[in-house]
Amino acid sequence: MLELILGGARSGKSRLAERLALESGLAVTYIATAQAGDGEMGARIAHHQSRRPAEWALHEEPIHLMQALGDHAAENRCLLVDCLTLWLTNLLCLDEGAQLAKQRDALLQRIGELPGRIILVSNETGLGVVPLGELTRRYVDEAGWLHQALAERAQRVTFCVAGLPMVLKGESL
Repeated sequence: MLELILGGARSGKSRLAERLALESGLAVTYIATAQAGDGEMGARIAHHQSRRPAEWALHEEPIHLMQALGDHAAENRCLLVDCLTLWLTNLLCLDEGAQLAKQRDALLQRIGELPGRIILVSNETGLGVVPLGELTRRYVDEAGWLHQALAERAQRVTFCVAGLPMVLKGESL
């Protein structure tokens, strides 16, 4: 099962994803895309780590997400990816349009073929004003296009606001 969970910052999307992974009864591998470039991001990462059960496996992959998913996916496993927008940011910061397209296309082409349960977490960034800078507009555009493509492929899509999940597609929670 492929599941996409969207929401704003501190909307409860990661907490929901962690709960669903735990409730799945499957072995869980947490695939983290964040990189601790500064103290504030390091603190955010530590906060996420403190909530995860000790028995969950961790794989950190900031760029080659589809490769990590392919390496860890199994019928009896739940993969939790947190988060897609940080992954996009990492790719945009490489300043290589070809790399972003290659990684995104690989994900979209193969994500539906993977065994087991996959929970993808991502920030919904398209609800505010149009950003002023070119890079920021590109980020919002890329995230929006990625979310639309993944929502097409996902069996369930959930939007979180104030810790409350709203199922947009698929089985209710």
